[in-house]
Amino acid sequence: MNILIVDDQANVLRTTAYALTAMGHTPVTAENSRQAARQLETEKIDALLLDVNLGTENGLDFLSKIRAEGNLVPVIVFTAQTSVESAVDAMKRGAYDYIPKPFIPEDLKQKLAKVDEHRRMQTKVADLETQVAKAHPTVMLESNEPAVKSAYETAFRAAASNATVLILGPSGTGKTVLARAVHDRSNRADKAFVTINCPSLSRELLESELFGHVKGAFTGALKDTWGKVAAADEGTLFLDEIGEVPLEIQPKLLRLLQDREYERVGDTRTRKANVRLIAATNRDLAAEVAAGRFREDLYYRLKVIAVEMPALADRPTDLLPLVDNYMRHFTREQGRPSLQLSQEARTAIVDYPWPGNLRELRNLIERSVILAQDNEITVADLPAEFRESEETSLRPGHMVTIEALEHEHIRRIIAKTESLEKAARTLGIDTATLYRKRKRMGLG
Repeated sequence: MNILIVDDQANVLRTTAYALTAMGHTPVTAENSRQAARQLETEKIDALLLDVNLGTENGLDFLSKIRAEGNLVPVIVFTAQTSVESAVDAMKRGAYDYIPKPFIPEDLKQKLAKVDEHRRMQTKVADLETQVAKAHPTVMLESNEPAVKSAYETAFRAAASNATVLILGPSGTGKTVLARAVHDRSNRADKAFVTINCPSLSRELLESELFGHVKGAFTGALKDTWGKVAAADEGTLFLDEIGEVPLEIQPKLLRLLQDREYERVGDTRTRKANVRLIAATNRDLAAEVAAGRFREDLYYRLKVIAVEMPALADRPTDLLPLVDNYMRHFTREQGRPSLQLSQEARTAIVDYPWPGNLRELRNLIERSVILAQDNEITVADLPAEFRESEETSLRPGHMVTIEALEHEHIRRIIAKTESLEKAARTLGIDTATLYRKRKRMGLG
């Protein structure tokens, strides 16, 4: 943790800072309340060690002041007065704990261990509240498809390491869900999982959102701000759609990956961040590198562990289990446990190409559960694209005969080519065979 020590005695500052460093913390010092207030404004402080007697000042008055300003940093009070009254006064003013002077490092270590545990629990609770608020259905991290099973196995084997993970695949295929699952299986699971959606911000705002900024760094920067990198310290930073990151910011990301260092916008001080990076994109990053839109060195730093999530159309055996999972969630959420999907609706869902992948499937089931009038979701309850004609629905994988597929395929190839000879070459058959097939199928 970054710990601010506030004491007017130089020897106390020096020895306490030494003890904190030995424990693995980073000490920041102040001799009076004015210096302490400035440090709280400019530094990311995780805990504060505050002496009651600051020369002519009362440390507890400073404690009351920062609490009134809404600063909830945990404060451990140093006091030479070990009476019950002084301890009660400190706690009433918002102290987390107190420690009598003189103290030994072990006493301080035990108090800080409680602060750290409390801090972790707050982060965990906030994270869980965010997840509950989103009310996601139970995540299915099992599959019958070899490509999906391989992606999960690779990602989960890498979870215990600190290696960067790059998740590839079309939009809506569950890349964010997989990133979260990797974090939950890592040794950082009790720390923050911080997400930033790269395409949603301009270059200036994205840089500030990532690294933070100091007051006056740009128009509208009215106060110092800590970015998502600082928020993810000791935890995981997930960059969604990293292929959208502007070229100007990419060197700073590369530096964060290589050296664990960064600077806030408008700041000259270099800071350290122990973050594990997971990134996702629906772009072909190799093609982006070739086109000069993505740095080659950053690309290779990102793909230490690369996994690819297939499109839902390439996961036919997973489709109905996913449908049933979403049905269980949304019928329970909407209070309609007896609602079922008709066989015709299931067939229409299986035959659909799912360009929006898992996200589209989830939205379809939620919509259908909400709008269904009876206890069965029929084809009539599905959107218009699920009620297309038999001719336009002829596609590989649909519940049609091979003969019907062949008929439709030959018809379309003949329509697109200038002659039977070219059509035959495209189909991989000789012209005489195509002539006989065309005549038999009544294609003219």
